[in-house]
Amino acid sequence: MDYSNNRYFDLFRKQKENQYKVANTNYKGRTKKLVAIKHAIEVTYKDQIREALYNDFKKPFAETDLTEIYQIIGEIKHAKKYLKSWMSNHKVSTPLALFGTSSWYKYEPKGVCLIISPWNYPLNLTFDPLVSAIAAGNTVIIKPSELTPNISSVMAKIIKDLFHENEVALIQGEVETSQELLKLPFNHIFFTGSPKVGKIVMEAAAKNLSSVTLELGGKSPTIIDETANIKSAVKKIVWGKFLNNGQTCVAPDYILINETIKDDFIQSFKTQLEHFFTKDVINSNSICRILNSDHFDRLINHLENAKSKNATIEIGGKSDSDKNFLEPTVISNLPEDASLLESEIFGPILPIKTYKTLYEAINYINSKEKPLSLYIYSSNKKNIDFILNNTRAGTTCINNNLLQASNHYLPFGGSNNSGMGKSHGFFGFQEFSNTRAILKQNFKGFIENFYPPYTSAKQKLIDLTIKWF
Repeated sequence: MDYSNNRYFDLFRKQKENQYKVANTNYKGRTKKLVAIKHAIEVTYKDQIREALYNDFKKPFAETDLTEIYQIIGEIKHAKKYLKSWMSNHKVSTPLALFGTSSWYKYEPKGVCLIISPWNYPLNLTFDPLVSAIAAGNTVIIKPSELTPNISSVMAKIIKDLFHENEVALIQGEVETSQELLKLPFNHIFFTGSPKVGKIVMEAAAKNLSSVTLELGGKSPTIIDETANIKSAVKKIVWGKFLNNGQTCVAPDYILINETIKDDFIQSFKTQLEHFFTKDVINSNSICRILNSDHFDRLINHLENAKSKNATIEIGGKSDSDKNFLEPTVISNLPEDASLLESEIFGPILPIKTYKTLYEAINYINSKEKPLSLYIYSSNKKNIDFILNNTRAGTTCINNNLLQASNHYLPFGGSNNSGMGKSHGFFGFQEFSNTRAILKQNFKGFIENFYPPYTSAKQKLIDLTIKWF
């Protein structure tokens, strides 16, 4: 296929020509690059990162440090600690029938990779996969979201300062930029975003048989049974739901709660919200804003749809369009055709549904697409095991939320509609690598006894081999 008319082909070609030089860097060389990124984010550009994210959607500095900077620094430290062993040859056993050979596998770079990152955690979700791609020895082109231009500009400076464009390059632009990039024959594409766009990315990748990692989303349920510690559960859910003002792919999307504890839950929720954000929540310096007017309008439409169906606003509901602000909102008594129960909310609205039995809650979850995350609050091991064994989800956290995405030893990713492939730590390194199988013939082996011509004696030997080896 002729790609010469693609405006990004020259950059792609440069990275393709340079890929083997990058691939052959050793552990020390790759670690040096990771350390340079760490210093840039932790020291050189830290203040600019904070200011940029505040300017993009009023993200508090403390939240930036916890959810953007800390995550990347932790990922780099983890990769630095284990990269040497990840890069080594991994020996495997040899079947007796292959006597005379030795076998191992190694993780080799996939080649030229594309990272398309989102706006909600723009620094974290750009550099986290970049750390994995560099650790695995790839060249990379990055396309960040156009919806957070301030942080995208800072990231562009960091990349330009640290890398030649034939190794890592960042391209800013609108949707058309992503469309042009997706036409190129990348060896691997790492996309974070919605299932709807994920399907477009996968379709484009299929034309070049590019492998993909899709970090998508969905409606992550939170089950609270009658044995849960309500006060503790509420504190964690309020934090997890309204971190980044609900604009988090693994945020609790809706609550499934035993009907006997609903009222206690709502009352405790009100108290906890005031403790975190004060009664004057719009002026709180601990909560960011909705990204832009389009996303604000989308959330308001959800609210209006709920009101039109006589749902109950238990908490919140007030908004300020001039500031793209919607206060933390809890809604109950939603009918099944309410838009809040049909699409991922991605904002500070939390629907509550009650159930009588766990079977009812499980059936409801399983009637929908597999979620990226599922949360369980319970003190009953039997209930916890029942939920785990009868549901499917990309990740799960028990008696807390979001934390599973911060453990670099755990794989992170969805299943089917909520994504495919894994990231973080070794799993991210593996995602950007090809597991290459290698077998070496050391001396004449047993297998040569099976070469043609096929005689009756050889057939007997084959029969014995099948039976005993």
